[in-house]
Amino acid sequence: MNREEVLQAFDRMRVWQRGDQRAVHKPLLVLLALAKVGAGGTAIMDWNDAEPVLKELLEEFGPDGSGNSRHYPFWHLKTDGLWQLDGPADILSRPPGATPTLTELRKNHVRGGFPPALLETLQRDPLLVSAIAQRIVDAHFPESIRNEVLAAVGLPTEPVGLMSVQEQTRRRDPAFREKVLLAYQYRCGVCGHDLRLGRRTIGLEAAHIKWFQAKGPDVVPNGIALCSMHHKVFDLGAFTILPDTYQIVFSQHLNGSDEAAARMLAYQGAGLILPQSNEYLPKPEFLAWHEREVFKRPANLKGHLR
Repeated sequence: MNREEVLQAFDRMRVWQRGDQRAVHKPLLVLLALAKVGAGGTAIMDWNDAEPVLKELLEEFGPDGSGNSRHYPFWHLKTDGLWQLDGPADILSRPPGATPTLTELRKNHVRGGFPPALLETLQRDPLLVSAIAQRIVDAHFPESIRNEVLAAVGLPTEPVGLMSVQEQTRRRDPAFREKVLLAYQYRCGVCGHDLRLGRRTIGLEAAHIKWFQAKGPDVVPNGIALCSMHHKVFDLGAFTILPDTYQIVFSQHLNGSDEAAARMLAYQGAGLILPQSNEYLPKPEFLAWHEREVFKRPANLKGHLR
């Protein structure tokens, strides 16, 4: 395989198959395998070794509860032509839809990795490994947490400059950030942070509620002005915003020292600092997407999310 064929093969990896529902199982498994190749390994993994790492990655960067189906990509990635399996014939001969159970994969020490031709190309071209990894995180994660995802699997965080397929076909609105910050009067919608140096804002960002990677539009009702800290934890699912009351709700999984937790949880139950016009209010369908696809349940609430 040549470089372009490899890039196209990874770009064709089937994800986001159910509308805007997040499906990061395959991307995280591929990133994990790429990291092993980049470190000089073969990327052939026994499920027993891959399982705890993939489970942790899904719990941190995937939708709530996605770790329960952590074995799906290990089996289904082979249908994309990017993966091959080694194990007992009675398991490998099953049709694609007959996913083995966790117990079957563990007891039979089923192994998976890149096919030889693909692996050989990756081993010859270390920059290609980084390029593929960057395209994957660009396609499936917002900018605020991409480096965390790459670091978690052991890959370099510096981009290598190859534009993703999504970026080639769907351009971002360069005015999105300025429109969102103006709508929120240049202050964080959670804590009110509005630090400036002269006329330049410091540490203030325009966060997508429904991620661009999930076809979230670059429009103000899909944006919130957030300080860099609240932007990152929002994208990690540490809090969400209720669509009817704009109440800020934190996850029970958020923890830290008493001082750090108190600073963050001081906004638990508070209302979002709203934009200066009702036409800019976050749309309920975008907030509902974030609650469903990003927020880490259960909520730290006396009541419960619907």
